[in-house]
Amino acid sequence: MKALTLKSPGSLKNISLSDITDPGAPGPGQIRVAIGASSLNFHDLLVANGSIPSEDGRILMSDGGGTVDAVGEGVTDFKVGDSVVSCFFPQWPAGSAGASVGTFANTPGDGIDGMAAEFVVRSQNAFTLAPKGWTHAESATITTAGLTAWRALVVDGKVKPGDTILTLGTGGVSIAVIQIANMLGAKVIVTSSSDEKLERAKKLGAFQGINYRTHTQWSKKVMELTEGKGVDHIIELGGPGTLEQSIQAVRVGGHISLIGVLTGRSGEVPTALLMAKQARLQGLVVGSRRDQQDYVVALEANQVHPVIDKTFAMSELAAAFDYQTSGSHFGKICVEW
Repeated sequence: MKALTLKSPGSLKNISLSDITDPGAPGPGQIRVAIGASSLNFHDLLVANGSIPSEDGRILMSDGGGTVDAVGEGVTDFKVGDSVVSCFFPQWPAGSAGASVGTFANTPGDGIDGMAAEFVVRSQNAFTLAPKGWTHAESATITTAGLTAWRALVVDGKVKPGDTILTLGTGGVSIAVIQIANMLGAKVIVTSSSDEKLERAKKLGAFQGINYRTHTQWSKKVMELTEGKGVDHIIELGGPGTLEQSIQAVRVGGHISLIGVLTGRSGEVPTALLMAKQARLQGLVVGSRRDQQDYVVALEANQVHPVIDKTFAMSELAAAFDYQTSGSHFGKICVEW
């Protein structure tokens, strides 16, 4: 069968469409899934370009949407023909994050082989049902970006109607944030360097948009838009380069979800400012299988579909990563077989 594998050392030039051994029939408790699509995340890019080292021949991609092709003995959650979507942490069934999710050792496309293959055989716990009527590409947006937004707002943030949320950028996580906030009756302020993207975000349901090139101290604009109060929740995707302004922009006693490192992996935290704001700064990575199942229920109930900017053939994965790196996208980028 075909798969997208990465030769060591990692580099986009070292991604190859390979013929590998078919995984065969599922064993007890396992399912065999025909993968139809995946979606790109920053974490996938870091593996593909070698920023995160991986084993030679690693099959790429954390996200996978597909159809159950066969079920093993004892499988109770799925039947042949079900549309399913993969889990980022297959070893995390529910509840609070434990030591087993402190690394990416069991994450597809990183510590273990990923979803850029025609077929995968995994434990039934490595998938959930996909929303009814969704394409495989749409479903693949749930695993990382969508679930991260859901956990930040619903599971940990406890967002309620009337709350104000700030999200940085207009990638897959931020667009999911806007959609989830609309479900909850909350308002979103979004930042971007593109006025065109900000207008698109407003049409999608964002309350306000801030061009961070026009307003380099965008936290001041946030305070202006919130009448000096600050926002209740911040989805912090930038990391060290934007964290200080996020702390400036949050209300006293507010919540900041640190989920991105687009500006670097380490930096200075203005601790006195954070203390003065008495804000909760929480790092988080995706969510549990139960969180994903709850998110799927909410998506179905609200008839919400993801925004997919562009879809590439799976064999064009390197080109898709190049497009991701350009920052031109609005929403998610997907690859399909």
